[in-house]
Amino acid sequence: MAALIDSLEKLYDIQEFQELNWSGSFDDYLQLVKSNPDVCRTAYQRMYDMVLAAGERQYVDNKKTIIHYNFFDDPADGGKDGIFGLDLPLMKLVQVFKAAAWRYGPEKRVILLHGPVGSSKSTIARLLKKGLERFSRTPAGALYTFDWIIENEQGQTEVLPSPMNEDPLKLIPLAWRKRAVDELNLKGRYPVDVRGELNPHCRYWFDFLMKKYDGHWATVVKKHIRVRRLVFSEQDRIGVGTFQPKDEKNQDSTELTGDINYRKIAIYGSDSDPRAFNFDGEFCVANRGIVEFVEILKLDVAFLYDLLGATQEHRIKPKKFAQTDIDEVILGHTNEAEYKKLLGNEFMEALRDRTIKIDIPYITKLSEEVRIYEKDFGRQRVQGIHVAPHTLEVAAMWAILTRLEDPKKHKLSRLQKLKLYDGKTLAGYTQDNIKELRKEAPREGMAGISPRYIQDKISNALVAEKGGATHINPFIVMNELEGGLRGHSLITNEDERDEYRNLLSVVRDEYADIVKNEVQRAISADEDAVSRLCANYIDNVKAYTQREKVKNPYTGRDEAPDERLMRSVEEKIEIHENRKDDFRREIMNYIGALAIDGKTFDFRTNERLHKALELKLFEDQKDTIKLTSLVSSVVDRETQEKIDVVKNRLIKNYGYNEESATDVLNFVASIFARGDAKG
Repeated sequence: MAALIDSLEKLYDIQEFQELNWSGSFDDYLQLVKSNPDVCRTAYQRMYDMVLAAGERQYVDNKKTIIHYNFFDDPADGGKDGIFGLDLPLMKLVQVFKAAAWRYGPEKRVILLHGPVGSSKSTIARLLKKGLERFSRTPAGALYTFDWIIENEQGQTEVLPSPMNEDPLKLIPLAWRKRAVDELNLKGRYPVDVRGELNPHCRYWFDFLMKKYDGHWATVVKKHIRVRRLVFSEQDRIGVGTFQPKDEKNQDSTELTGDINYRKIAIYGSDSDPRAFNFDGEFCVANRGIVEFVEILKLDVAFLYDLLGATQEHRIKPKKFAQTDIDEVILGHTNEAEYKKLLGNEFMEALRDRTIKIDIPYITKLSEEVRIYEKDFGRQRVQGIHVAPHTLEVAAMWAILTRLEDPKKHKLSRLQKLKLYDGKTLAGYTQDNIKELRKEAPREGMAGISPRYIQDKISNALVAEKGGATHINPFIVMNELEGGLRGHSLITNEDERDEYRNLLSVVRDEYADIVKNEVQRAISADEDAVSRLCANYIDNVKAYTQREKVKNPYTGRDEAPDERLMRSVEEKIEIHENRKDDFRREIMNYIGALAIDGKTFDFRTNERLHKALELKLFEDQKDTIKLTSLVSSVVDRETQEKIDVVKNRLIKNYGYNEESATDVLNFVASIFARGDAKG
């Protein structure tokens, strides 16, 4: 048994434990401050540095430079609380942290995350709290507080922690603190400026000991102060606080500022003695860290007064004591309905004036929405049941369509708008057009279906027992999504319900096109063949638009551009003869614009051209297999072998299993069969 204990102990980092539990004298702390002034950072400075410490990367979206902060990927926890598709709102949040870190004003405000239900407001708050806990355990995020070493009446030594975990530099009286800091000649990332007085409890002991030693400050801090490392922990209520509104009858503002310890009144004889007060309210607990207000706008007016003082003056008013200085990030979140109530309440003007609102909308980019569901239902997560390709994609597509507004431009559908937002190209639409689309719909993403609803319905599909099936496909999930609309508590009227059902029909049609193209690609060999055809087409288009010749790769002779080849591709997407010149110039302009931005042309990003190339290749090879034979009860051996080849390609190249590949082939075959019947 002892051997097992010893082997387990090796997993524990004793050196880290000793570093996190470091303690020393006040003079030792001054040496630490001199070597690393960042230990004296404010709460906002520490928060901002924590985000930057994880790194960042930049990219351009619609001609706007976006900064992606790696911190919000939650790398420290394996992406458990990673945020997808919200780089712009998160960039605004970090800009607020930056301005507050340099004391430009936002440090005197409540940061309010505002958005629809399920838009990841709570996840962002949880990430920031978790991040601060971890950051305080690193050398870069180290901070310190102090204990009083007091001898009681019985001659025993008592250790009394600073109840609000204040910076030891607060022990230097405010009257000469700035001169003392200047004397130390501290040069850190930020100017060292520890503001405010000691809390009432520490102030009591400071005054008591200063009188005892006739004003010899150095003697007080040498004999009675022990500095120690401070590590944030929400579980231990150190540096991280959370306040959640409850029943008004069972909750009062002392939960924010602390309350009198009535048992100690008998010892100290007065309820105004700071030793008889518990500084354990959420504002006290979160000092030097962060306090989260869950559903902040549900707060009673009694709590509002404390909140206003905490934001603007960085002070709280504990019962029976003077105003007490605090330093913390105050973060709240609320939904749309509560925020509308705030706007309509004239008694809440003071709070509105002290609030920085940051909208956290639903995602409107398809590829980012899919990542949410892949995290929960990807191949690595779901065991025993195969999730067929495009199952998560169609669910995400429908969710985003419910969040988008109908485009004001003519001849543009909501589905096309979705594709433009996701980086696809459509004829006649540039990045400037996409910018206009976003501008004309500023509230896009603030309503619609939440990711939670989608997750619940995918979960239902996974656990439903239907004839021993080993997979789920897009139709199963879409049926679940439609069935759940009848009892959806957030859909307030039948018109909205009908609109969402219609959008499901749009998604079904789009899925039919997707799998048709996928089967066509499986029939018409591989991506290399499409790539070769594309290169040939582009060479001819380039020569045509620049009035040049094309070198024949086989004969080596210069020849006129192959008009027959170009038209055979263009006709697949209904480019008429009188529009061919415009289309070809459009393709060349697109390639040229990419080159200017230092990017390489990839036919996959141009949806129309990609589709045309695949249809052309499929047309050239479709006679090798008749898909409609799948719906026949009699299939000859040669045809079956060809079908098996296509099925194997679907399994190998597109992620299907045997059952889902058979289903999709049957589905596409029925589409072709209907097409033949119509013909």
